[in-house]
Amino acid sequence: MSKGLFHTVLTVRTILELRSTVAAFRAEGARVALVPTMGALHAGHMALVEAAKRPGTKVVASIFVNPKQFGANEDLGRYPRKDLADTRMLTEAGCDLLWMPPVEVVYPQGFATNVSVAGISEGLDGAARPGHFDGVATVVTKLFNQVTPDIGYFGEKDFQQLAVIRRMVADLDMDLEIAGVPTQRDDDGLALSSRNIYLDDAQRAKAVALPRALGVAAKAIEKGGDPEATLAAARDTLTGAGFDLDYVTLVDAETLAEQPDPARERRLLAAARMGSTRLIDNIAVPAEQG
Repeated sequence: MSKGLFHTVLTVRTILELRSTVAAFRAEGARVALVPTMGALHAGHMALVEAAKRPGTKVVASIFVNPKQFGANEDLGRYPRKDLADTRMLTEAGCDLLWMPPVEVVYPQGFATNVSVAGISEGLDGAARPGHFDGVATVVTKLFNQVTPDIGYFGEKDFQQLAVIRRMVADLDMDLEIAGVPTQRDDDGLALSSRNIYLDDAQRAKAVALPRALGVAAKAIEKGGDPEATLAAARDTLTGAGFDLDYVTLVDAETLAEQPDPARERRLLAAARMGSTRLIDNIAVPAEQG
């Protein structure tokens, strides 16, 4: 065996092992931070782990490819699974515990409960992917109950998901903090995503049009440009680059309501397909001053 194999992150696959280990962390007086993932880890996930590494905090990462958040014609079967590489990355990042349950532990026979967050989950990705956010809310609720963290870390790239989870935590009086971590990007600006590996070289070169178009639009709106005309121009740019658009829209950063008040922080959100690969991105638009 190589030396590194003796020092891999502690990995548990049963509720009993998980709760015993978390209890030991608590007995040491530590806070517990959770970084939920579906694996196929990249620098974006590592940024969440780094954000979670605070003095007196134990970092728990979870890897679970959640079948309930994939639609009938989505990529559950081919979603990348890289357990060994993921374990190595978490080890090198200094993660304290990896929770990697099998499907039958998360959804045992007879499982019949669904968590649904109305309103904020229904447009945008919720409209494009029916049932997706029910699956997200259900599995995140289970992860919170299993790990009992003091704080959960989520990437801002999945901005609607972050908003849904914040709403759920507030509505259900869950006793934990939710922290959003800024989107991590490649050198050319494309948001890091596990699905980027689906892009061939030509598609990858074209995909950079997505963050660039959003950046141009965000600056134009911030300078007082007409939002509708600016969004229309962004849509034309992306269509011309070869994207098939789901949506490009400006929303309130908290409620995700469209036609937001310029006096509040806003978000420019987009989802589009390059070939068979669906990409999402977003960029902040600050509130108007004065």
